[in-house]
Amino acid sequence: MTTFLAGGLATGFLKSWGMILVSEIGDKTFFIAAVMAMKNSRQSVFGGAAGALAAMTVLSALMGWAAPTLISKQYTQYGAALLFFIFGFKMLYEVFTIAEKGNEASEWDEAEKDVKAAEAAKAQSGNKPTNGRINGSSERRQQDILCQLFSPVFLEAFVLTFCAEWGDRSQIATIGLAASANVVGVSLGGILGHCMCTGGAVLGGRQLAAYVAEQTLAVIGGVLFLVFGVQALYEGLYS
Repeated sequence: MTTFLAGGLATGFLKSWGMILVSEIGDKTFFIAAVMAMKNSRQSVFGGAAGALAAMTVLSALMGWAAPTLISKQYTQYGAALLFFIFGFKMLYEVFTIAEKGNEASEWDEAEKDVKAAEAAKAQSGNKPTNGRINGSSERRQQDILCQLFSPVFLEAFVLTFCAEWGDRSQIATIGLAASANVVGVSLGGILGHCMCTGGAVLGGRQLAAYVAEQTLAVIGGVLFLVFGVQALYEGLYS
């Protein structure tokens, strides 16, 4: 328990919270929530998307926390520093090489395509004939149980967001951050940051993304990642 809570909780919280805010606004998961909220209940979309991101944050933080038990702390710090440097330089490179409006349009279009594909698949599965009475009744029973616990919109937002976030920059960065900072603080800060971004997306994601300069956020995020990389490298060298 002491190793689980080791390090500064507030430091881990602020690092994770700041990292999520500057990397998630205008991201694919941000626009998925915005697109779904235009045609569905905002509460259900927020609950599903935020729930998926919270689950992913906790899972990623635990993966980062477990890394030092498998690899020495020093090499874990080096790995975290490498990840932060890669993402930092990548974000800054994209700022100066790709037009901001083109990025925003492609992210929005991609999210819209994913939502439409999920809706088409759901409609197709609803009209699909069942293979046998036993299989059909068992599938319907499972669907009825899920629908009683959660609304279809909630489940769709959860699955779409979880799949889109898997392997995303913020997920891998959370793993690296939890390997070098307090895992509880990283988890709480990441969850709060995701909830704030998802809430903004649900309330008016496209307008918010147009109002907040994505290029500025990318520069801040890139510099923040580089700072985290320097700190992780320093801790690896002198810990």
